[in-house]
Amino acid sequence: MTVCLSVLAAVVAMAAAARSTWSPCGLSMLSSITPLSERARGGSYRSTATWFVLGATVGGASLGAVMALSAVGVHALHLGPAVLGLIALAAALLSAASDAGVGGFRLPIHRRQVNERWLDQYRPWVYGGGFGWQIGSGLATYITTAAVYLMIVLSTLTGRPMVALAVGVGFGILRGLAVCLTWKLTSPSQLRAFHRRFVDTGPRVVRAVVAVEVGAAAMASAAVGLLPLLATVLVVAGATAACSVIAVRRGRVDEPAVAPPPSSVGARSGGADRTIAGHDRVVPDHLVEPVRLAAHGVTRIPN
Repeated sequence: MTVCLSVLAAVVAMAAAARSTWSPCGLSMLSSITPLSERARGGSYRSTATWFVLGATVGGASLGAVMALSAVGVHALHLGPAVLGLIALAAALLSAASDAGVGGFRLPIHRRQVNERWLDQYRPWVYGGGFGWQIGSGLATYITTAAVYLMIVLSTLTGRPMVALAVGVGFGILRGLAVCLTWKLTSPSQLRAFHRRFVDTGPRVVRAVVAVEVGAAAMASAAVGLLPLLATVLVVAGATAACSVIAVRRGRVDEPAVAPPPSSVGARSGGADRTIAGHDRVVPDHLVEPVRLAAHGVTRIPN
């Protein structure tokens, strides 16, 4: 069972690190530490990225140390393989249900961003290493996937402090290396195109992480001889998710359409007006984009 849990912890750590790159904090790092931004601040991207990776590695080691201490406690309890397998199975199912949003279920998450004022207040090695440590520690910034929790649980259940420490360090390294994704981007157009592609890939990554969590549940259930139980749970969860999706879609179809009220602005513009999603006003064409941006909290119109 220890070997099985160690393998599962390592695989889940890789999935959690990858998915966490799509967090608001991860996306912020892919915009803040780039060849373009470092050149604009008079720094070296290679140097800052190196400090970031080193900081993330130390952050992962910090998380790993906590998991190692927990693993010592589990080892002292002398839990049997069946108990360990059941705990791992329950944790994996909860994580998969949370990330899949089954029935609207979500585990509590931590919503915290790094302080981007550091970019202007401190030297590159300070904000590079500091941001890296916060990112690599896994719990100090925005948590977007329950796979982070699952990684901690599985590493603890191994009862092997060195395994737990290694998993934490690996998680931190992978999180830190994400900053290297932008190392070839040398123009604003390249950076914008990269972020468009990156955001578009996000939903597929979410599905892949859920698949990893379900796979971890399958391995844990197989280890304790509970595959039939897992199959039943997955069928029920799938049916619940399908019913939720159908209900939402029916609600959208049955919702009556509300025509926008007439507006004096529209009358003055000679009919060349449009409505903004989420607003009951009609605005002239030349004001559509400013209103849309203001609706999303953007007060400065980009060139």
